[in-house]
Amino acid sequence: MEVTTLTIPQNDLKAGYLAHRREIDEAIRQTLDSGWYILGRQVAGFEQEFAAYLGAAHCIGVANGTDALTLALRACGVGAGDAVITVSHTAVATVAAIELAGAVPLLVDIDPATFTISPQAVENAVKKHRGEADLKAIIAVHLYGHPAEMAAILEIARRFELRVIEDCAQAHGAKLGKQRVGTFSDIATFSFYPTKNLGALGDGGAVVTNDAELAERVRLLREYGWRERYVSEVAGMNSRLDELQAAILRVKLKALDEDNERRRRIARIYDERLAATPLQLPKPKGEASHVYHQYVVRSGERDRLQARLKEQGIGALIHYPVPVHLQPAYRNRAPISLPETERAAREVLSLPMFPQLTEEQTEQVCQTIINQVN
Repeated sequence: MEVTTLTIPQNDLKAGYLAHRREIDEAIRQTLDSGWYILGRQVAGFEQEFAAYLGAAHCIGVANGTDALTLALRACGVGAGDAVITVSHTAVATVAAIELAGAVPLLVDIDPATFTISPQAVENAVKKHRGEADLKAIIAVHLYGHPAEMAAILEIARRFELRVIEDCAQAHGAKLGKQRVGTFSDIATFSFYPTKNLGALGDGGAVVTNDAELAERVRLLREYGWRERYVSEVAGMNSRLDELQAAILRVKLKALDEDNERRRRIARIYDERLAATPLQLPKPKGEASHVYHQYVVRSGERDRLQARLKEQGIGALIHYPVPVHLQPAYRNRAPISLPETERAAREVLSLPMFPQLTEEQTEQVCQTIINQVN
């Protein structure tokens, strides 16, 4: 008999709130009492603290991660008719942002081991399209908490004079060596959607850069192009991180490293207990420090495994079941074949992963999988 109520959810947002309830409630109260609700002290404080955490010079809070990408592209001079290289195995927001900036996405394949953008696929795309399109930028998505291969991407970008944007929506706190993601490229973006490693209790996003000129452009663009109130120097938009969400994020930022370490401990249990199964498990590559936004396994029997877990009250999700280039809104563009992306969409499954997941619950997930696949 199928269980309709999950005893072990894939994620538990309420547990994340309850873990910091006293501090969050107090931060909300102080913000409400302040009487200032847009671009005030909480946003300014969060921008300073998040930039310092990352080791970046500038952080600009915006309304959500999609806007962050759109603003970053526009700040880099990407606009109508320009081409931007990125992946199809990502949240559709990455591609939507390119089109919101007026540009054209050029979708390339992934590294099958890390699910992140393939440097060789990027180079092939640059060489193929250089004479056909006005190539301007590469968006490297740090997917599932694993960093993309930034050294290789940056080398290609320098050689062909392209801007590089990091999409860090799933990689808050991840590192390559000793350096945090979001600080390698010209400009980087973050989402603070509630499910993220650093999540608000609503929408939120940020743009991060070490380039003062790019930072100033983003600040102008996020609020109608205003430097002086009511006077638009450029044609901007309205995309502001609000004070309440900034206050919540300031609380949760203090716990980010601890929460990420809890994710790693859960991942180590999965690694050890599932090592003898036929599942392909995630393995950090090179100097990458994985923060396990998702713990993603691969299985040729993915759908059966997901159904069996659900029967036992265990939530597991598919990130992402349909690659962007095959979705109804995009599939009638120029047809492309991305074999590794399409194979991943058939095989990936995200197991339960959130900091409050207990060892007992993790063990139950593992034993259910072992009983199913062995």
